Amino acid sequence: MNALSPLGMVSELPSSNQTSSDAERTVTEVEKDYFVQKDGIKFAGTHLLVDLWGASNLCDPDHIDHALREAAEAAGATILHGHFHHFSPNGGVSGVLVLAESHISIHTWPERGFAAIDIFMCGACNPYRGLPALKTAFQATSVNLGEQRRGLIA
Repeated sequence: MNALSPLGMVSELPSSNQTSSDAERTVTEVEKDYFVQKDGIKFAGTHLLVDLWGASNLCDPDHIDHALREAAEAAGATILHGHFHHFSPNGGVSGVLVLAESHISIHTWPERGFAAIDIFMCGACNPYRGLPALKTAFQATSVNLGEQRRGLIA
Protein backbone atom coordinates (compact mmCIF):
# COMPACT_ATOMS: atom_id res chain seq x y z
CA MET A 1 0.00 0.00 0.00
CA ASN A 2 1.23 3.48 -0.87
CA ALA A 3 2.39 5.65 2.08
CA LEU A 4 0.00 8.44 1.04
CA SER A 5 -3.08 6.19 1.11
CA PRO A 6 -3.87 6.87 4.80
CA LEU A 7 -4.06 10.58 3.93
CA GLY A 8 -6.78 9.90 1.36
CA MET A 9 -4.55 11.16 -1.42
CA VAL A 10 -3.99 8.00 -3.45
CA SER A 11 -6.60 5.77 -5.01
CA GLU A 12 -5.75 2.11 -5.52
CA LEU A 13 -8.98 1.60 -7.51
CA PRO A 14 -8.60 1.32 -11.29
CA SER A 15 -10.82 3.30 -13.61
CA SER A 16 -13.68 1.37 -15.16
CA ASN A 17 -12.27 2.38 -18.55
CA GLN A 18 -9.00 0.54 -17.88
CA THR A 19 -9.40 -2.93 -19.32
CA SER A 20 -5.97 -4.48 -18.87
CA SER A 21 -2.77 -3.95 -16.98
CA ASP A 22 0.61 -3.57 -18.66
CA ALA A 23 1.43 -7.12 -17.58
CA GLU A 24 -1.68 -8.44 -19.37
CA ARG A 25 -0.93 -6.71 -22.69
CA THR A 26 0.03 -8.85 -25.61
CA VAL A 27 2.56 -7.97 -28.27
CA THR A 28 -0.23 -7.87 -30.85
CA GLU A 29 -2.05 -4.99 -29.13
CA VAL A 30 -1.48 -1.60 -30.72
CA GLU A 31 -0.30 1.16 -28.39
CA LYS A 32 -2.84 3.97 -28.30
CA ASP A 33 -1.45 7.45 -28.89
CA TYR A 34 -3.12 9.93 -26.53
CA PHE A 35 -1.59 12.96 -28.24
CA VAL A 36 -4.04 15.19 -30.10
CA GLN A 37 -3.99 16.11 -33.78
CA LYS A 38 -5.78 19.41 -34.48
CA ASP A 39 -5.38 21.96 -37.28
CA GLY A 40 -2.32 20.06 -38.54
CA ILE A 41 -0.60 20.30 -35.15
CA LYS A 42 0.18 17.36 -32.85
CA PHE A 43 0.34 18.00 -29.10
CA ALA A 44 -0.19 16.33 -25.73
CA GLY A 45 -3.41 18.08 -24.81
CA THR A 46 -5.40 21.23 -24.28
CA HIS A 47 -4.90 23.20 -21.07
CA LEU A 48 -7.66 25.69 -20.28
CA LEU A 49 -7.13 28.42 -17.70
CA VAL A 50 -10.53 29.54 -16.46
CA ASP A 51 -11.00 32.59 -14.21
CA LEU A 52 -14.51 32.92 -12.77
CA TRP A 53 -15.46 36.32 -11.33
CA GLY A 54 -18.66 37.20 -9.48
CA ALA A 55 -18.90 33.50 -8.66
CA SER A 56 -20.86 31.86 -5.84
CA ASN A 57 -20.85 28.45 -4.12
CA LEU A 58 -17.08 28.71 -3.55
CA CYS A 59 -16.99 27.55 0.10
CA ASP A 60 -18.52 24.08 -0.12
CA PRO A 61 -16.04 21.29 -0.98
CA ASP A 62 -18.88 18.85 -1.77
CA HIS A 63 -20.51 21.29 -4.21
CA ILE A 64 -17.13 21.99 -5.83
CA ASP A 65 -16.32 18.28 -6.11
CA HIS A 66 -19.71 17.65 -7.74
CA ALA A 67 -19.26 20.57 -10.17
CA LEU A 68 -15.80 19.43 -11.27
CA ARG A 69 -17.05 15.85 -11.70
CA GLU A 70 -19.91 17.06 -13.91
CA ALA A 71 -17.44 19.06 -16.00
CA ALA A 72 -15.09 16.07 -16.34
CA GLU A 73 -17.90 13.75 -17.39
CA ALA A 74 -19.26 16.29 -19.91
CA ALA A 75 -15.75 16.51 -21.41
CA GLY A 76 -15.59 12.72 -21.77
CA ALA A 77 -12.88 12.25 -19.12
CA THR A 78 -12.28 9.29 -16.80
CA ILE A 79 -12.21 10.32 -13.13
CA LEU A 80 -9.62 8.46 -11.06
CA HIS A 81 -9.56 10.36 -7.77
CA GLY A 82 -10.53 13.65 -6.14
CA HIS A 83 -9.07 15.52 -3.20
CA PHE A 84 -10.36 18.84 -1.79
CA HIS A 85 -9.18 20.98 1.11
CA HIS A 86 -11.34 23.60 2.87
CA PHE A 87 -9.38 26.54 4.31
CA SER A 88 -10.29 28.63 7.33
CA PRO A 89 -11.26 31.30 8.23
CA ASN A 90 -12.31 32.61 4.80
CA GLY A 91 -13.65 29.26 3.58
CA GLY A 92 -11.68 28.97 0.34
CA VAL A 93 -11.26 25.55 -1.25
CA SER A 94 -8.38 24.05 -3.21
CA GLY A 95 -8.80 20.74 -4.92
CA VAL A 96 -8.07 18.48 -7.83
CA LEU A 97 -9.69 15.72 -9.81
CA VAL A 98 -7.06 13.38 -11.18
CA LEU A 99 -8.18 12.10 -14.54
CA ALA A 100 -6.86 9.29 -16.71
CA GLU A 101 -6.56 12.08 -19.29
CA SER A 102 -4.82 14.52 -16.84
CA HIS A 103 -6.58 16.79 -14.29
CA ILE A 104 -9.01 19.54 -13.30
CA SER A 105 -7.93 21.75 -10.40
CA ILE A 106 -9.58 24.65 -8.57
CA HIS A 107 -8.61 27.32 -6.07
CA THR A 108 -11.33 29.61 -4.68
CA TRP A 109 -11.39 33.00 -3.00
CA PRO A 110 -15.01 33.34 -1.83
CA GLU A 111 -14.30 36.73 -0.25
CA ARG A 112 -13.56 38.02 -3.77
CA GLY A 113 -16.09 35.90 -5.66
CA PHE A 114 -13.17 34.42 -7.61
CA ALA A 115 -12.21 30.90 -8.68
CA ALA A 116 -9.16 29.83 -10.71
CA ILE A 117 -9.73 26.56 -12.56
CA ASP A 118 -7.25 24.57 -14.67
CA ILE A 119 -8.53 21.92 -17.05
CA PHE A 120 -5.83 19.87 -18.78
CA MET A 121 -6.96 16.97 -20.96
CA CYS A 122 -5.38 14.77 -23.59
CA GLY A 123 -6.77 12.16 -25.94
CA ALA A 124 -10.31 12.36 -27.26
CA CYS A 125 -11.57 14.53 -24.38
CA ASN A 126 -12.83 18.02 -25.11
CA PRO A 127 -12.29 20.31 -22.09
CA TYR A 128 -14.56 22.97 -23.62
CA ARG A 129 -17.56 20.66 -23.10
CA GLY A 130 -17.04 20.97 -19.33
CA LEU A 131 -17.38 24.76 -19.24
CA PRO A 132 -21.22 24.94 -19.15
CA ALA A 133 -21.29 22.75 -16.01
CA LEU A 134 -18.80 25.06 -14.29
CA LYS A 135 -20.67 28.21 -15.33
CA THR A 136 -23.93 26.78 -13.99
CA ALA A 137 -22.43 25.48 -10.74
CA PHE A 138 -20.66 28.71 -9.82
CA GLN A 139 -23.03 31.25 -11.46
CA ALA A 140 -20.12 33.50 -12.46
CA THR A 141 -20.92 36.96 -13.82
CA SER A 142 -17.67 37.01 -15.82
CA VAL A 143 -15.49 34.25 -17.29
CA ASN A 144 -11.96 34.80 -18.59
CA LEU A 145 -10.66 31.89 -20.64
CA GLY A 146 -7.19 31.08 -21.93
CA GLU A 147 -5.98 28.07 -23.89
CA GLN A 148 -2.53 26.52 -24.07
CA ARG A 149 -1.59 23.54 -26.21
CA ARG A 150 0.83 21.48 -24.15
CA GLY A 151 3.57 19.24 -25.54
CA LEU A 152 3.69 20.63 -29.07
CA ILE A 153 5.40 18.27 -31.53
CA ALA A 154 4.72 19.83 -34.93
